[in-house]
Formats: sequence, structure tokens, C-alpha cells
Amino acid sequence: MAAKTIYQLLINEEDARACRDIPDSACTKVPKNFMVVLFSQILLSLGDSLTSPKTVLTWLMTVVGAPPAMVALLVPIRESGSMLPQLAIGAWVRRYAIRKTFWITGSIIQGSCVLAMAFAVSHLRGAAAGSAIIGLLILFSLGRGLCSVAMKDVQGKTVPKGQRGQLIGIAGTVSGVLTLLVSFWLVAQEPNILWVYLVLLIVAGLLWFSAAALFSQVQEKAGETDGGVNALQQAWQNLSLLKTDLHFRQFVICRALLLGSALVTPFLVLLAQQQHNTGQTLGWFLASASLASAISTFIWGKAADRSSRNVIIIAAGLALLGCGLLAVLHMMLQEVTLVVYLLLFLLLSIGHAGVRVGRKTYLLDMASGNKRTDYVSVSNSVIGVLLLIVGAVSSAIAWWSLLAVLWFFFATSLAGLLYAFKLLDVSNAS
Repeated sequence: MAAKTIYQLLINEEDARACRDIPDSACTKVPKNFMVVLFSQILLSLGDSLTSPKTVLTWLMTVVGAPPAMVALLVPIRESGSMLPQLAIGAWVRRYAIRKTFWITGSIIQGSCVLAMAFAVSHLRGAAAGSAIIGLLILFSLGRGLCSVAMKDVQGKTVPKGQRGQLIGIAGTVSGVLTLLVSFWLVAQEPNILWVYLVLLIVAGLLWFSAAALFSQVQEKAGETDGGVNALQQAWQNLSLLKTDLHFRQFVICRALLLGSALVTPFLVLLAQQQHNTGQTLGWFLASASLASAISTFIWGKAADRSSRNVIIIAAGLALLGCGLLAVLHMMLQEVTLVVYLLLFLLLSIGHAGVRVGRKTYLLDMASGNKRTDYVSVSNSVIGVLLLIVGAVSSAIAWWSLLAVLWFFFATSLAGLLYAFKLLDVSNAS
């Protein structure tokens, strides 16, 4: 009864009565499933924030004396490492009618890796500590990829169309508020003391284990399977979707062009660190990121259930504005104040949050059953490859000029915004 009451408070009455795009037999389980998935996502998002490669892991690598070259690998490994294997993972997962166990397994893998990182950095220093973090991050990314494929499928089977964006938004807002509280604590600490990071890693690991235990309570109905189909053979066949499915291809191209909304922020942090390398810089950037999540993702989620296409367009516009302002300021001024960097980081984070919520809701609403699983695995694997390519290109440009890499991301964001207008509005399709 408690779950149903909270569910009705979170979801408006008309949406709460709706049961679109899920099996009729699953309708009575919606309130409980919604709350279980919601709280699992909150725990997962909070764990992600406490181990962010853009902020926390970057500073941790510096504290343990890891080489700068290893620091540069953190974001590409975490992001592409979780996406690249999804083509094979998706083909494997679709052979099973119940898929929540894959999410639980992935969450346990992530929690175990984070706890192992805490153990490693408490005993190792320099390149050895950096190598341990990188190696565990690779394994962590595989667990993250497993969760990504399984979550979209389970959520698509248990949460009705019209409520999925709200779920993503509420989870992002709550985890953002909690991370904001943690970041204020971090500002008051000395970020070069190792125990601060050990606390963050241990808490994050426990969050993933708690999420796994909670997610086991999801009441999932058996879905479509492919029986004994060879997973790798099916994976290669799924790639043909990019050729045969125009709607899906347009989505993947748009998502690829909007990668700059995520990849530009490390360069902003780098510029800020060069000019304002104070003890509280990490805490303020973490606070800025969590504030962006807290104030925007719920709004993005509600809007995405009305039109995820429009959310992508608006969020892409904000990301474009952030890239442009950062490039202009860097070009015109010798030094930019930390407050301005934090405001730009906030703007870019709000834009990126909108892009993420919009594309996740869009992908959930595009299809159902195994087709949704195929869409998720193919798009994430392709984006994983492109992340490595774009990361390498932007790094090469950055060696030449930081200003040039900012204009590069401005150009790709502009192309992504223009391409987003080609997308169909799937949120209101029956």
C-alpha cells in the first residue's frame, strides 16, 4: 500500500491510470515495480556520482601519484568500455525471458570493483595504483554495460509509456540532491587526503550492493526470447538495423553528434584547474554537477514523457550555448573567474542531463520486446566506438589548441541540434 500511495503522489492521476506499452498482466504490478526501479536507479545514480571519472577519480589518481597519461584514459574507458560490448551482451541477454538477474549481476560487479579500488589505492602508489584503477574500471564498465541493456528492457516491460521519463527524472533529481550534500561535505575536507576518497569509494560500493538487493524485488513478466540463436551471429545481424531502419539510424546519428555535451566538460575542468587549482575546486565542481541534476532532471523527465524529441532539441541548444560561451571567453580573456567556470559547467551539465534523459526516454518509446533490446545494444556499441574515435580526435586537437577543441565540440553540437529536428515524435505514438 505504501508503494502505491507514493506512486500516486509522484505520478499524476491520468498517467497513473494509464498502462501503455506493457503487458496487461503487468498492470497491477506497476506501482510496486515503479518504486523498486526508481529507488534502484537513485542508488545507482548516487554511486555513479561518487565515482565520477570527470571529478572524483581524476583527483584520486592525482593523490596516489598516477601518471597524467593514465588520468586521460578514465572517461573513455568508463564510457566506451560499458558500451562497446553491448552488441554481444544484448544478443546474449535476449535469449532469456527474465532479465532482471542481468541487472543485479552488473550492479554486483560494479560494487565489487569500486570496493577493490578502495583496497588497491590504500596499498599502492604511482603507476601501480593507476594501473589497478584502470584495470578495475575496465571490469566495472562491463558490469555497467550489462546494467544498461537489462535496465531498459526491464523498465520497458514494467513501467508504462508516459511514465518512463518521469522515473528517470525523479531518480536524477533525488540522487543530485544527495550528491549535493556530499559535495558540501567534500568542500570542507582537504581533497589531497586519501581517506576522503576511501570513504567515497566504500560508500559507493555499498550503494551498488544495496541496489542489487532492492532490484531483486522487481516482479518481471517473462518476455520474448530467441532460444538457441548464436549470440555473436545475432549481434552481427543486428548491425543491419543501421542500414534498414531509417528511424533508428537517424537517432544514432543525432546521438553521435551530441557526444560533445559530455566530452567538452573535462576540458572545462582542465582550464579551471590550470587557473584555479585550490583545495576546494573538486568539491565545487561536484556540487555544480549535482545541482544541475537536482534542478533539471525531474523537469526534463516530465517533459520527455510529453515529447522526448523536443527535450533533445532544447537540451542540445543549451549544450551548444555552453560550448560557444566557453570558447568565446577562452578566446577573449586571459583568465576566467572560478564562478564563471562553475556557471558554465552548470549550464553544460543541465544540457547534458537533458540530452541523456531525452535519448533514454526516446529509445524506450521507440520499440518494445527484443527490438528494444536490439536498439539499445546496437546504438550503445556504435556510440562506444565513436566515443573512442571522437576522444582521440579531440585529444589530438587539444595538443595543438584547447580553443580549437572547444570550437570542434561547438560545431558537432550545432550539427546535432539541427539533426534532432529530423527525429520523429515517438512519445505520443500509440
